[in-house]
Amino acid sequence: MQTYRNKSMEQLAADLTSGLVRLRKGYIDAAEALCQILNPQREYPYEFVVFRITGYRGRRSGPPSPPMSGESLRADLLRLILDVSESYSLHTDDYAEVVYDTDTLARRFNVSTKTLQRWRKNGLSARKLVFPDGKRRVAFLDSSVRWFVDNRKKQIVRSMHFTQLTDAERLDIIRRAKRMACFSQCCLSDIARRLASKTGRAVETIRYTIRKHDLEHPQEAVFPYLSAPLGDQEKNIIYRCFLRGVPVSSLADRYGRTRGSIYRIVNEMRARQLINRPINYIDNAEFDDPDADHLILQQPQARDEKENGKVQKKTKAPADLPSYLKALYDVPLLNAQQEQHLFRAYNYLKYKADKLRSQLDVNRIRTSQLRRVEKFLLQANVLKNRIVRANLRLVVSIAKKHLRGPQTLFELISDGNVSLMRAVEKFDYGRGHRFSTYASWAIMRNYA
Repeated sequence: MQTYRNKSMEQLAADLTSGLVRLRKGYIDAAEALCQILNPQREYPYEFVVFRITGYRGRRSGPPSPPMSGESLRADLLRLILDVSESYSLHTDDYAEVVYDTDTLARRFNVSTKTLQRWRKNGLSARKLVFPDGKRRVAFLDSSVRWFVDNRKKQIVRSMHFTQLTDAERLDIIRRAKRMACFSQCCLSDIARRLASKTGRAVETIRYTIRKHDLEHPQEAVFPYLSAPLGDQEKNIIYRCFLRGVPVSSLADRYGRTRGSIYRIVNEMRARQLINRPINYIDNAEFDDPDADHLILQQPQARDEKENGKVQKKTKAPADLPSYLKALYDVPLLNAQQEQHLFRAYNYLKYKADKLRSQLDVNRIRTSQLRRVEKFLLQANVLKNRIVRANLRLVVSIAKKHLRGPQTLFELISDGNVSLMRAVEKFDYGRGHRFSTYASWAIMRNYA
């Protein structure tokens, strides 16, 4: 299912679909009118979009939303039109113009339904309307079609004149590809580009023709090594090499794959690791608040010392400590407000990462989703490290009291640090207790 690229537009769509029914048709028409005047190279503020669709000049509660690019905003508007039109019974009779369904429009232009899907991604607006037979289907207004045709004439003409490859053309492509692969030792991508320029066909058409031939005729394959898919072991090796900095072009040559295939393998392994990675967090009801990002992540972590009216004194390290442990006392301790905010943000980031990770599909990977999950986990790890550093001196003080038997102070501190990091993951900040109490109990239980 297609998702919104901008969080603010997703929230706007939810607001419009739950608003007054009598106003929704106006929202749909206004959204299409806005979509038709957008410049993909410009950025647009959220307030401008709300005004053009609803006529309301109000502002959102909380911080202002970041500006949206014209390209992402157009995709979100097309999605919004579908969602709002599907939220109630909007009939074809509600429009005083011709309305086409997908099959009718495809026959009118002599194109396939897949071509119409590409047109929709390029700006052709579609609605979900109830047709006279009582069924709700994707529909296109005649005015929407005429606007798209006027602005995409070259694309329309190219699609209308598209013809399927004949058997003779397929054989000629395979013959040329074999000759180029044998004498020029070109890869599939190079051959597809060269043949596309000579035959006037699309690069993907040439690539698909060669791959289909190799799968159906493995004994006469142009690229026999591309017929068999790579196993998990080879994919793991490719991923490890990529992480070590091996160029993608080198990996493509080594395994006889295109660079795009290598990137897809890398993203697949990234997704698998994220799916298999345990993400444990302490849930809280405030995570489901619509303004949770503002209240939890953008809230100042703590007031500075001047605002508190207190000057935090530097704690003097005990004289009997080694020099490398005395540096721990240079890290300031956390007050109750700082501690509460850090633990809340730490668990909320892992909550967001786990929620977004559940939407990952190994078969249809979106790099933007992978980056967002990894970003949330990285930000959570930064907060965890800050909490741990601020409490390392607690481990030292408890370890000194348990210094007996064969273990050295360094070994006790190492064990205590492990208990401290586990305590950070399991501490429930919502109960209102201080973390030092919980961590002290966890460390001493480990020593016992």
